[in-house]
Amino acid sequence: MSTTVWLEKEIKSQPEILEGLLRQGYTAAEAVTERIRKYDPAFMVIAARGSSDNAARYAQYLFGIHNRIAVALATPSTITHYGAAPRWSKAVVLGVSQSGQSPDIVAVISEARRQGALTLAVVNDTSSELAQKAELCMPIFAGREKSIAATKSYTNQLAALAMLSSALNHDPQRLHALNDLPALISQCIDQQADMASALEEYASKQHIVVIGRGYNYATAFEIALKIKEVSYIMSEAYSTADFLHGPVAMLDDRLVVMAVAPAAFDFVEMQSLIQYAKKQHAKIIAISDNTKIAVMADTVLAVPAGIPEWLSPLVMVVPGQIAALELAKMRGMHPDKPRNLSKITKTW
Repeated sequence: MSTTVWLEKEIKSQPEILEGLLRQGYTAAEAVTERIRKYDPAFMVIAARGSSDNAARYAQYLFGIHNRIAVALATPSTITHYGAAPRWSKAVVLGVSQSGQSPDIVAVISEARRQGALTLAVVNDTSSELAQKAELCMPIFAGREKSIAATKSYTNQLAALAMLSSALNHDPQRLHALNDLPALISQCIDQQADMASALEEYASKQHIVVIGRGYNYATAFEIALKIKEVSYIMSEAYSTADFLHGPVAMLDDRLVVMAVAPAAFDFVEMQSLIQYAKKQHAKIIAISDNTKIAVMADTVLAVPAGIPEWLSPLVMVVPGQIAALELAKMRGMHPDKPRNLSKITKTW
């Protein structure tokens, strides 16, 4: 990869940026989780948009599995358009955002706090309206992000959520495991040195489905978003289960299937889906350290072996980010200037 665009620079900066969060974030995480334990919520609600919404999908698995807290994604328009706020008085309500400026996310936090819910902003800009409206704030310490497509802010959001989940359970082993992530992401970036040549045959494709399950359901959505944002290829995310419930009919020689498949959790149906897709002559790209899946794929985007599944989304997303970047270059798009987009999007 060359170093000519901000998107590329910020992808490469992720190990260093994550180290900053790991140095500075533990104190905030401990303070926040102490309040959450005292509040003893019945459930959790997360309001987010864009890449932050994909971080929220990760949180559904993270807090659901490790902390046994039911997690729902908020529907902000119930407040902003319908004036009918759900009852959140027994919830901890999170607003996850890079800028903290979208009015609909702020509205969720404002209404939740009015109802007496415990509110938390997981945000990059601690001076933002979202951070000011929430009772608690967990900074993600990502610094200014100049690329329109989010990369370092997304991985730091995931890490901040993982930090909160681990601190909530007083789990020192999981907190310690977070310290391995910068080196793993750096290794993963190095493993993509030949990405451009590996993806050359896909630059003319118009449709990609990205498949992930479990913790990496979120990764599938984030990679699909990045590909759409900067290369303008129509890319859609599915779990293996949802893909089999209808979209499997799309499989043919014009479709590319990108499988996000860590070896840490061997989803047998992922292997079955790939085998069936190959029979339908679809092209397979695997983001995986799973040897069973790698041998079936047409193209493998390697990741370091042995990553715990609950942390794998922070690493598995990186080849997808780089793939979006390289496809954009090959298709003649400027990755820092995606059409119709701006860095801060305000929705209601």
